[in-house]
Amino acid sequence: MNINISVKQLGKKHPVLQEKSISLDTSDSVVSVRTFLELIVKHQVELFHASSFEWEDEDTIHLPKENYLPILTDTGKVGFGAVYNHNKVDIAKAQENAIVAFEDGLYALFQGDDQLESLNHEIDLSQNKSITFIRLTFLAGSYW
Repeated sequence: MNINISVKQLGKKHPVLQEKSISLDTSDSVVSVRTFLELIVKHQVELFHASSFEWEDEDTIHLPKENYLPILTDTGKVGFGAVYNHNKVDIAKAQENAIVAFEDGLYALFQGDDQLESLNHEIDLSQNKSITFIRLTFLAGSYW
């Protein structure tokens, strides 16, 4: 099932990620928020594992690839596209972290203009409404 996702942060004018279409491993058109988060995390972990750095792929001359300039213009970010992390992510632990973060209010989830506040809330993915993750930033300080 294809869905459109956007990631935003409070206080920022532009989204952290442009709206992106991803394909989830489900045939159900109605899923709970908990199941939706688990599917998103599974998809992202699989992407991370696919793009992780392999020892035999080490680039010793560090030349940019031929598609480097379009990536720069699209993202505005300089990088060589490799993830130099040799650790594999445990999908179950990552899913649990995402659920706990949602319960703790570290990010908000919207389907179209409707905020999804409960893990048991049902999401109808067949409506083709954009799903938006908003990262909430808390002020930190101390009383001196």
